[in-house]
Amino acid sequence: MSTAHHPAAPKILVLGIGNLLWADEGFGVRCVETLHRDWQLPPQVTLMDGGTQGLYLLPYVQEADCLLVFDAVDYGDPPGTLREVVGDQVPRFMGAKKMSLHQTGFQEVIAAAAFTGQLPRELVLIGVQPEELEDYGGSLRPLVKARIPAALELALKWLRHWGVTPQPRAAGEAAEGAAAPCLGDAALAIDSYEAQRPDALAAWRIGDPRFLNIRDQAGEP
Repeated sequence: MSTAHHPAAPKILVLGIGNLLWADEGFGVRCVETLHRDWQLPPQVTLMDGGTQGLYLLPYVQEADCLLVFDAVDYGDPPGTLREVVGDQVPRFMGAKKMSLHQTGFQEVIAAAAFTGQLPRELVLIGVQPEELEDYGGSLRPLVKARIPAALELALKWLRHWGVTPQPRAAGEAAEGAAAPCLGDAALAIDSYEAQRPDALAAWRIGDPRFLNIRDQAGEP
């Protein structure tokens, strides 16, 4: 009696990269954070806050069959524009214009995975054109933040294409499971981060008065 062979489910890595502390640079991380919060996914899918880890992400990429990356990328488009980039185009678009070291680092990850013969067979980049980057301690600008739902719809489409059936979480349901620790400290979740962040003047996001002595020069105490 013959036994039907069922191919193993693909290992899928959904990666958000960028720096939460530099305004729209945090778009990728906020996307994967929101996906984790709102959707239940099977164990074959790993959601990861890749931050600015660069080559430290290589072993995770090498293990994946399918890789989906959220990021803020400067395409020269109007701010808030989403792009869906697939396959061989992904490394080219990520290197179109460097915004920060994390993009250089992730290009190296893709190159190293290809060199070792362990590049995921499918690559997808969902990127947004940032509006503001030069705001240390700032959060996503409203225009960019409003693009998260559309970015997630694209991601869910790809997950279904790869054989995954995402299930929406019930309202108020806690995100549990092995993937949770990968998504960072709860204090950095977008609602907490924005609620507790002082305004731009109070935070001196354009510089630290301990070094610039701006207040002393202005005669302030």
